[in-house]
Amino acid sequence: MLVDNRVWALFKGHWQHTLTYWSVFFSFGLCIAFLGPTILDLRCQTQSTLQEITWVFFAQQLFLMLGSALGGLFKKTLRCSLSALFVSSLVISVVFAIIPLCHHVLMLAVAMAISGTAMGVIDTIANLQLVKLYQKDSAIFLQVLHFFIGLGALVSPLVADPFLSEGSCVLGGNMTANSSTDLHHLRSSLAGKGTTPLHNVSHHYHLHTEGIITTNVSYAFWIMALINLPVPVAVYVLMYRERLFPCSDHSPRLLDKEKNSQKNQQDHNIQGHGGLFGCCNYADVKDRPASYFLLYILGGAVLFITDGIIGSYTGFIYTYAVSPPLSLPHKTAGCLTSVFWASVTVGRLASIYLSYRYTQQRLISVSLAGMMAVQCLLLILYSSPVFLFMGTCVLGLFISSVFPCMVALTEDMVNYKGCATTVLVTSAGTGEMVLQLLTGQLIHSKGSYSFMLVGMISSCIGFTVFLGLLYIQHLHRSSQAATSKEITMTEKPSSE
Repeated sequence: MLVDNRVWALFKGHWQHTLTYWSVFFSFGLCIAFLGPTILDLRCQTQSTLQEITWVFFAQQLFLMLGSALGGLFKKTLRCSLSALFVSSLVISVVFAIIPLCHHVLMLAVAMAISGTAMGVIDTIANLQLVKLYQKDSAIFLQVLHFFIGLGALVSPLVADPFLSEGSCVLGGNMTANSSTDLHHLRSSLAGKGTTPLHNVSHHYHLHTEGIITTNVSYAFWIMALINLPVPVAVYVLMYRERLFPCSDHSPRLLDKEKNSQKNQQDHNIQGHGGLFGCCNYADVKDRPASYFLLYILGGAVLFITDGIIGSYTGFIYTYAVSPPLSLPHKTAGCLTSVFWASVTVGRLASIYLSYRYTQQRLISVSLAGMMAVQCLLLILYSSPVFLFMGTCVLGLFISSVFPCMVALTEDMVNYKGCATTVLVTSAGTGEMVLQLLTGQLIHSKGSYSFMLVGMISSCIGFTVFLGLLYIQHLHRSSQAATSKEITMTEKPSSE
């Protein structure tokens, strides 16, 4: 069997909760990948310049990070958590539906900020709830959770592709013979989640903002809104099944749940639950050793780096591939982002079984070491187009399991206090935004080779930080064991 009877029994006991949390991460994946391919049609729709449309990327990334930090505020009770998931997943469908009605870039940026906040809340709560349900066995289920991100990220561009404009979507401007090729080049440049490439390419392409709009991208967003609609329905059904509505007629079960909820709430208060800022409550942390805080800091630093690598790689691999010395054709280079996301999705699928067979420490060590080796080879073989595709695929496989394994490992290190997931998710979102900006600036000033150099240096730093995390974990456990021994020795004479 792929999993033993104990894990299977755990899943059967929480199957509806688990499937619901997995489904909301599909919504997350849909939102991650749709903006890049559709951004040129949205530029036509809003009749804005490429430089103006950059704020749409920035708004989504910034509010995703803020939503991740605020998501912990809704984790105090199951009712709060599921209500937040219901609202967030419904908001994503609503945003998809109203994007075609946003005819000004500011309105579009506000819509994307709202969806980014919803994505951040989903990211934090879904991870938290799975860790809370399965604790030491959570790594397997977290791998499946993050597999659904990749699945959504693959579905979104496929839905959008038939409705993208092949030529100019603003009629009235003078079109050149190579306009279709230029638009394909621009769209591939924007296929990642980075914002800096838009500043670099906007000086080379003069896209018209005045004229008759001919884009059909609205249909893509309405289809994605319908695809996502079953997700909030699934959350609503789970809330109804758990009888979490105040008007529920099934009061005995609700009373039982309220008793459990009150008990859990007391435990949460003792353990410092309550959002990212609640984790910094002085009364909860004043007696903690320094190693306790270092576990949070180093765990967050690892995900800051690895998620930053994912964001910068998807944002700039196309720019790197079409630049000398590779100078790949635009259509060939445009496949690299899809290859990377596909390998990440396959890697997370394989990690479901690997998480059952091996410890998180071993999986993360192998992943980070593999990332360093691949980035080193990409630096050495920088002129090989074949190895660029091979390296992109292998890098996606190695990096795919780091996030879910780090969440499970860090929560285990701090005995499931709850704050670790909020800190890690927020750190990952921050790293994704910061490293993209840093990489973009270096490519602009130093050249495309700095893209691989930044990735290599980041991988080495990430591996070093993880080794430091393991050392601090050893010190923390030794300190806990010594403290427990002292308490036992103190209580023994008094009992006598």
